[in-house]
Amino acid sequence: MNTRSSELAVEGELRPGVAHLGGESGALSALKAGAKERNGGIDALRAAVTLLVVFHHTAITYGAIGGWYYKEIAPSDTPGSLLLVLFCTVNQAWFMGLFFLLAGYYTPPSFRRHGAAGFVRERLIRLGIPLLVYFLVLSPLTKALAQTANGRSFSRVFEYVWTHGQLEPGPLWFAQALLIFALAWLLWQWVRPSALAMETRAFPSNQVLLAAALLTGIAAFLLRLVWPVGVNVGFLQLGYFASYIVLFAAGCAAADGRWLEHIPDAQRKTWLRTARIALPIFPLAGYVALRFHVLTGPAEGGLNPQAVLYAFWEPFVAWGFILGLLALFQRRFAQLSGAWKNLARRAFLIYIIHPPILVSVALAWRDIAAPALVKFAITGTITCALCYLVAGVLLRAPPVARVV
Repeated sequence: MNTRSSELAVEGELRPGVAHLGGESGALSALKAGAKERNGGIDALRAAVTLLVVFHHTAITYGAIGGWYYKEIAPSDTPGSLLLVLFCTVNQAWFMGLFFLLAGYYTPPSFRRHGAAGFVRERLIRLGIPLLVYFLVLSPLTKALAQTANGRSFSRVFEYVWTHGQLEPGPLWFAQALLIFALAWLLWQWVRPSALAMETRAFPSNQVLLAAALLTGIAAFLLRLVWPVGVNVGFLQLGYFASYIVLFAAGCAAADGRWLEHIPDAQRKTWLRTARIALPIFPLAGYVALRFHVLTGPAEGGLNPQAVLYAFWEPFVAWGFILGLLALFQRRFAQLSGAWKNLARRAFLIYIIHPPILVSVALAWRDIAAPALVKFAITGTITCALCYLVAGVLLRAPPVARVV
């Protein structure tokens, strides 16, 4: 999720009208000519999914399963909680993977524009600085806010987080991961310089996409044997990284052919149908396991049917959601204006600042009784609106605008 509106992943300054570039010199000219233009569909999709991230964390606040700073309602078997769990489970299958795909998509052109040293410098500025700010300031701030719900002193908790090694990157683990991926990509260019050559390949066939989904499922299952979902290694949940790595690499491969701006109907329709079929399978399997005590086991990882199903379910859902949404937003948003343009510009900053704002909004009316779904809808909406306004104010400061 990672710089500017079109850069919640990485810089997005490709010109929408230039596709299927024929030669390296022509391609580089096109990249330079389009350096100040954006792809409206990708910008709008990134902005919309950023707001979905806010609602995702709001759902955890009110009864979904997952890690978050403040949980007002614990997960349960009530209809509201189950719906929020389903909401988060489906989101997790694809939305962060989409951000990694877009990050990869803008990596090769960014490298060509800046060169190796400039590329590293830009990544450190646009990813490293937000990561550092969150780690040192927003992390203890959000933790201290959340602990006031338990009657603890804000200042004492803030100090404790600093003095007892409790600092962490929160949602900015994504920036941390992208820095690692960027360095890995640079190493790959050094090992294989020919990978930088601009080539126009055809969009992957359904057979290739199927193979990628199967390999991703296998890799996820194997990773989760060692690092189950929920286990952090250096602040990263490696159990999810099979799809993140595959999608980042796919984004890099897609850049020169502009694949994400030209999704073929055949692949879009096939994978949307696949996602519709796959979507209910994992939730139904979970219900069967609980109700009839068959196909049991922790889905987070291990040698059990639920873990196998979950590992393969995710990419089959993700491919459909991602291709379908990319195509939809390309059709709907040729260029952005008004609120959409402002939202796109503020998206990464919204992603950075939303944790303390969300916790504050939830705490502000925690003593008012209301159904979980009502609180989810109201808190999520207010948080998105406040984040939008605060991001607009912060972007007026030139140093902030330079970074995000």
